[in-house]
Amino acid sequence: MHSYALRVNTAVTLAIMVLAVLCSFVSLSDHFHASSPHVHLEVLSIDAFQRQKAGNDEVWLTLNISADFSSVFSWNTKQLFIFVAAEYVTPKNVVNQVSLWDAILVSKNHAKFSIKTRNKYSFVDQGNNLRGSDFNLTMYWHVMPLTGAMYTEKQVFSGFRLPTE
Repeated sequence: MHSYALRVNTAVTLAIMVLAVLCSFVSLSDHFHASSPHVHLEVLSIDAFQRQKAGNDEVWLTLNISADFSSVFSWNTKQLFIFVAAEYVTPKNVVNQVSLWDAILVSKNHAKFSIKTRNKYSFVDQGNNLRGSDFNLTMYWHVMPLTGAMYTEKQVFSGFRLPTE
């Protein structure tokens, strides 16, 4: 150790290496956290089903969303981004996904909720393929950790059908 600059460089390098190793262990330890969220989605009513001026079908739904995501939160969870998507099949596209509602949960205190709401975003198809079609509602949650990789889980609710008129 010949100079103060060399000593500072050695100390900072050691500190960064220790922090990198600790962050790796923190990230790995979170993989052993098992979560079992409870989610329930249902369509209470179809409020509007109309054709737009461009010829596209548009649907407005009233949804009943009740969920308990408290088991997803661990000491490494920063926040959850949750959203409900409608998924359906058309002759043009095998997979169609339309986001209907979303929220950000920042703490375990807000992780349990029950709401009745209209879709936040328009349920629109490019064309008139929604009439009489079956669709699934899927609740997705993206777990954003303090350290480590972000991951996504989902739960699918099937058996919904739109009217023909």
